[in-house]
Amino acid sequence: MFTGIVEELGEVTAVENLGDSSRFRLRGPVVTEGARHGDSIAVNGVCLTVVEHEGDEFTADVMAETLERSSLGALTVGARVNLERPTAVGARLGGHIVQGHVDGTGTILDRKPSDHWELVAISLPADLSRYVVEKGSITVDGISLTVVEAGTDRFTVSLIPTTLALTTLGIKQPGDPVNLEVDVIAKYVERLLAGQGAAR
Repeated sequence: MFTGIVEELGEVTAVENLGDSSRFRLRGPVVTEGARHGDSIAVNGVCLTVVEHEGDEFTADVMAETLERSSLGALTVGARVNLERPTAVGARLGGHIVQGHVDGTGTILDRKPSDHWELVAISLPADLSRYVVEKGSITVDGISLTVVEAGTDRFTVSLIPTTLALTTLGIKQPGDPVNLEVDVIAKYVERLLAGQGAAR
């Protein structure tokens, strides 16, 4: 489990196309410290498994399902990525419960800068809109954010200077894709309520 608090801005150093999958090599001195084979690291909000680890780099295999459902398939050498290690049991939950299971992708629609923050509008797939509510939580490229406004096909988030400086949302522009993970609690509630209706 992750919290959506990005630990560092890493970099893609190699991409190997394996046909129905890809192998990525990524650099991240913070997240690779103490990393071992089989550990999990979230890359732009996608939970990946460490295959190899050497120095400040690690490799991870990405299957076709993940490439199709997320924006990882668009990554190229030199791309910057948000990196986070799983949260430790008993640690502070600084963001919200993030599984690293991307629900879909959105596109940055607009950026409106202010003196000390920035308002970013992001497109929202129709099948995810029911899970997104004003002042609720959403994960964008692995970043735990609070929804400012929620529409049927878009939502907005406010980004503080720290988020702009230390994550991919500081450099992405309108037209760029982002990974979205909605609050898993909302999906569980929906499933439970649907089950109650079927039992009547």
